[in-house]
Amino acid sequence: MSREPMRASAHRNDRYGNRWTLTTSAFLLLAACAPEPAPVVEPEPAEAQVETYMVGDIEVRTDGLVSSEEAYRTDEITWELAPGEGLEYKYRLEEGDMMFYSWEAAAPVRAEMHAEADGQEEGTAEFFDVIESAQDAHGMFTAPFPGIHGWYWLNLSETETVSLTLRSSGNYSYAMQFREGGRRRFEPSPVSDADDAD
Repeated sequence: MSREPMRASAHRNDRYGNRWTLTTSAFLLLAACAPEPAPVVEPEPAEAQVETYMVGDIEVRTDGLVSSEEAYRTDEITWELAPGEGLEYKYRLEEGDMMFYSWEAAAPVRAEMHAEADGQEEGTAEFFDVIESAQDAHGMFTAPFPGIHGWYWLNLSETETVSLTLRSSGNYSYAMQFREGGRRRFEPSPVSDADDAD
C-alpha cells in the first residue's frame, strides 16, 4: 500500500472528527444560550354542572340535601371498662345515612370503627378506622351500605378502669351493645320526642 492513500485517509478522518467536534460544541453553546422552556400550564378543570329542577319559578339544587326516612336522633352513653376489657357499640344505618360522633376516654384505649353489612358472613366486618391508642376521636360517618356501624374499644390498661363516653347524632334507628358475650339493644330518642317534652 502506498503512503499517499493512507495520508488522504488520515486527512479525511481528521476532517470528519473536527467537524463533529465543532458541531457538538455549537450545539452545546446554543443549548446554554436557549431561553428556559415555558412552564406547562394545565388547563383548569371544567366546573361540574350541578343538577337542578324547577319548583314553579324557583331553581332547586340537588347536591346539598340528603333526606332520610329515619328521624334524627341523639345518643349519649358512658361505660366503665375494666382493665383489659373491650366492648362494641353500633348503630343501625341505611345506605347514605349520616352520623356525627365524638367519643372521649379517661385514659388511652384502642378503637376500631367498623361495620357489618346486611347479609354479611358472621364474624366479618368492613373497617373504616383503627386507632392503636387514643383518648378521643371526633368526626362524621356516611354509611356506604345498610347494616350496623360503630366501634370496638379496648381498655389498654392492665390495672386501671377507664371511663368512656360516646356522643352521637344522626339518622340511625337503634343501637346495639355487644359486651361480655351478650348483646343489648338501645333506642335513642328522636329529636322530635325531646321537643315534645318541653
